[in-house]
Amino acid sequence: MPISRTVQATALMNRFVERTGDSRRYLWTDAFAVCNWIALGERERALRLVERVHRVLGHHRPDDARTGWLSGLADKDGERHPTRGGLRIGKPLPERGPDEPFDERLEWERDGQYFHYLTKWAHALDVTARATGRGLFHEWARELVAVAARHFIHGDWMYWKMSVDLARPLVASMGQHDPLDGLVTCRALEATAAALGVKGADLSEAAARFAAMIEPRALATSDPLGIGGLLFDALRVARVADKDGALLDGLLAAALSGLGRYLAQPDLRAPAERRLAFRELGLAIGLGALAAIDGVRPSTRALLDELARHAPLRDQIESFWLHDEHRETRSWIDHEDINDVMLATCLVPAGFLL
Repeated sequence: MPISRTVQATALMNRFVERTGDSRRYLWTDAFAVCNWIALGERERALRLVERVHRVLGHHRPDDARTGWLSGLADKDGERHPTRGGLRIGKPLPERGPDEPFDERLEWERDGQYFHYLTKWAHALDVTARATGRGLFHEWARELVAVAARHFIHGDWMYWKMSVDLARPLVASMGQHDPLDGLVTCRALEATAAALGVKGADLSEAAARFAAMIEPRALATSDPLGIGGLLFDALRVARVADKDGALLDGLLAAALSGLGRYLAQPDLRAPAERRLAFRELGLAIGLGALAAIDGVRPSTRALLDELARHAPLRDQIESFWLHDEHRETRSWIDHEDINDVMLATCLVPAGFLL
């Protein structure tokens, strides 16, 4: 008898928990994990994980001379506003000091704050708010986006990586989709606020600044994780009450263009040891979001129909990585935490796509 998707997802999540314990936290991975526990009906585990992430990544590192909440708030105030200073990435090495030379390879292993990780965590908090009906999680999400907008945006530019205290840029380039993620996250949070009848930090100025930086013609990418992100953002745009039809069409067209370029490459025909599972799984999750987009205008429907021709890719990617031998390769093991949680998201996407 085939193993159910829920059983498979639960096994992946339990392995993730066994490896990471209480103290080793990584913001992107934990955002998916929170959504997965909600999809699996394990809300208490989701809430405990939220608390652990804030306790660990909302504080300075144990090997840092600085202590306490990143926000600088006193203990009790910090507990009430755990995201007001942002959240660390959770990388193994301390952030690069002001006088240390930049090393691109080493920077990937250094701590700091990534904007696109903060928006993922804001989404996880928003999902938690909607799943539990507790507006506090939504307020934390709004405070996180508000502080990120204040510190990552500089004029008509966004820094890709900031220091732990958000005082200086560590990587000055701008992420291709960071302004888009910021705008769509603001709109999704506004929709939740209306649904739950809650308020929080004002995001109207931030949303306007994000919108001004988006260049629709520059959104297409052949990176599978980026394509999946475009499709996920398209779902969120389609769900807001005052959906922006032009933006929605732009996201779908960019995803379609990028998908064509990606499929022309040999990546999906390569052996497991030469593939990065989490990037492919990001695409699979995005493709799974397409079926939930409805009530759209004819131009949007035409783009959705074109993208639907590629829907079998979702099952193809998922099936490939469910093979035990493919998860025994070094390429899987080197990233097993993020691979496990994102494969679990493919199996039970209802939390992440809530």
